Amino acid sequence: MDTFKVALVGLDGQEPPDWVGERFVQEKITFVYKECTSREELADTAGDADIVWVFGSHQCVYAENLDVIPRCGAIIRTGSGTDNVPVAEATARGIIVSNTQDAVTEPVSEHMIALLFTLIRQVAVQDRAVRRGVWERYLAWPDWHLQGQTLGLMGFGRIPQNIVRKLSGFDLNVLVFDPYADPWKAQKMGVQLTDMETVCSTSDYLSLHTPLTDETHHLINEQTLRQMKSRAILINTSRGPVVDERALIRALKEGWIAAAGLDVTETEPLPPDSPLLSLDNVVLTPHVAGYSDQSQDNGWRLSMETAIDLAQGRWPRSHVNQDVKPRWVLKA
Repeated sequence: MDTFKVALVGLDGQEPPDWVGERFVQEKITFVYKECTSREELADTAGDADIVWVFGSHQCVYAENLDVIPRCGAIIRTGSGTDNVPVAEATARGIIVSNTQDAVTEPVSEHMIALLFTLIRQVAVQDRAVRRGVWERYLAWPDWHLQGQTLGLMGFGRIPQNIVRKLSGFDLNVLVFDPYADPWKAQKMGVQLTDMETVCSTSDYLSLHTPLTDETHHLINEQTLRQMKSRAILINTSRGPVVDERALIRALKEGWIAAAGLDVTETEPLPPDSPLLSLDNVVLTPHVAGYSDQSQDNGWRLSMETAIDLAQGRWPRSHVNQDVKPRWVLKA
């Protein structure tokens, strides 16, 4: 029987820790890695691989490249979002697409809350003013509060569920729009599942937690922004193109909504002439929500464990194409 092989083809600027390779050796799994930037490099590195692994947002496994990895039965994407992986095409070929949501659940949920608090308390504007020598509390008055307000969540996966738990002490009303959410889970956590229009029009604070798909591209657009309260705050820690950025800029300039906290944008990095850079009612961070002192090691560990589970004939703990008919016989 051939040795099971794992090929890491997108390193996202990282170097695999020694203990990753050592663990694969213990499990009798062949492990290779190379930053693949072309179809030819992908074929050379992973043409005989059982698992193709992409660390982070690196793009190298395109739909038109799947034919050069004919043995592949699973693609592992370290992180949460899989918009850089051809999920539909992989599913059609019987390839499982797995991710490591648990590696980013804690830091992304914390970052969302940090952006929300920064805007509610006007921390960024006040900090900039003080550094300019302006000591004036009325310059950026913290004109919001949390207790009794309504938090809207677009999506109800691991990250928003973690946010609900962490904010539970603030007596928020929580509304959720997610057509795939588990009603029992929502009821247990004390949140209300409802339609998108209700979430947009009722929420004081609206946070986005959807994957980027054809269905969610520009989910937040002029229509949905105009449905929101004029004092509402929008937080996006999911993917930039979930929001129509041109419509958002208009909304922020013209007062359709009050403020936004963005860890992700449609173009990354933001171009120097982006209007978002000059708006005081926006807090920006550089797509860093998923990182912490633990996240990198967690990403490596969970990806490695996912590969080992698959090599030993077990379903991974997380995969995004639930309807896939895998090439391998797997047990729970």
